[in-house]
Amino acid sequence: MSETVNFGDERVTPEEKTRRVGAVFSSVARKYDLMNDLMSGGLHRGWKDRFVERVKPRSGETMLDMAGGTGDIAFRLARRGALVTVADINPDMLAVGMERAEQRAIDGLSWSTQNAEALTFPDKSFDAYTMAFGIRNVTDIPAALREAHRVLKRGGRLFVLEFSTSEWPGFATAYERLSAQVIPRLGKAVTGDEDSYRYLVESIRRFPRPEAFRTMIGEAGFAQAKVEPILGGAVAIWSGWKL
Repeated sequence: MSETVNFGDERVTPEEKTRRVGAVFSSVARKYDLMNDLMSGGLHRGWKDRFVERVKPRSGETMLDMAGGTGDIAFRLARRGALVTVADINPDMLAVGMERAEQRAIDGLSWSTQNAEALTFPDKSFDAYTMAFGIRNVTDIPAALREAHRVLKRGGRLFVLEFSTSEWPGFATAYERLSAQVIPRLGKAVTGDEDSYRYLVESIRRFPRPEAFRTMIGEAGFAQAKVEPILGGAVAIWSGWKL
């Protein structure tokens, strides 16, 4: 890694980015799901349903939902009978997820505080690895992808859902302008934290374009790396297999 990395539009040390990302999600944890609804007009629910359909969870499969936070993906996987480990670097996000799981009486979940760049799980532990709207916040993305490859069994599959950059002319410019102007103000009104949501907008702009991230997945050792753009790539689902 370089001596400094992007935290949104700022350049900071890797250690500082990890610390500040943690502070962002501790700040927004309690209103995270409400803000997702407001920022996407509820569309994130459909994106997550589509994502889980691509994963095709089967009863009894072991799955690691990294950056699983408040449980949205894990709940969907568990309802299909998968045995899901929900992992997140932020204990405050996990605490919200555990409360939500208890309220919904969702079984088949375990919870673990983990850094995606240095997982504590043994090699070949899981049938599938999922991450939704988390990879762009990782300090060392190639390291996280290598760790995903390591903990997957042979034949295991990787699925990542993330914001990126739309390739649709006109829409991309309008979407970025709307995000930059509206989302931080919305964050301030709902959570009292404008700065965290400004960072989240900046982190989307800094994330690799869909094809570039697909290449990164291949470089981490995954075969048949694919990308499925949504809204021209404003959101995308990436996948790969460990052979």
